[in-house]
Amino acid sequence: MNLEKNKIRQATLYDIPKLKKLYQDTILTVNRKDYTVEEVEDWASCVDDTKHLVEHFEEQHYVVAEDESGVIVGFASVNDTGYIHTLFVHKDYQHQGIATSLYKFIETYAKARGVEILTSEVSITAKPFFEKQGFQVDEEQKRKANQLYLTNFKMSKTLF
Repeated sequence: MNLEKNKIRQATLYDIPKLKKLYQDTILTVNRKDYTVEEVEDWASCVDDTKHLVEHFEEQHYVVAEDESGVIVGFASVNDTGYIHTLFVHKDYQHQGIATSLYKFIETYAKARGVEILTSEVSITAKPFFEKQGFQVDEEQKRKANQLYLTNFKMSKTLF
């Protein structure tokens, strides 16, 4: 996939069904290498009720990456205090630079709002990517997904 052909745009509420499917498919496949079947199933179930996603749209600035044919291949979100809630790439489009493009976009968005420190709670799977972007691990933690507690990492990056 040609990265220049990926378009990043603001997500809309109409995108939610596609984001939900991308989120669940990615967790159930990509994150399976670092978590048990029970853990990924529990984690993926967090968006069974789309009301949860709609609530996040009110708190976060969501963007999507689309390929040249308009297929959503990834999405990310950050709020005005610099908390990155999501960064997911479609299971069939991994390792093509999409996460980096999305990350750079939301970092630029946060800098434009005067954010000095980006923070996130990052899965075992995503930790190496965030470290590559200059994040440091502040704390390993167990965080409740839906019913189960999964290992993840509080991470941060100073921008200024």
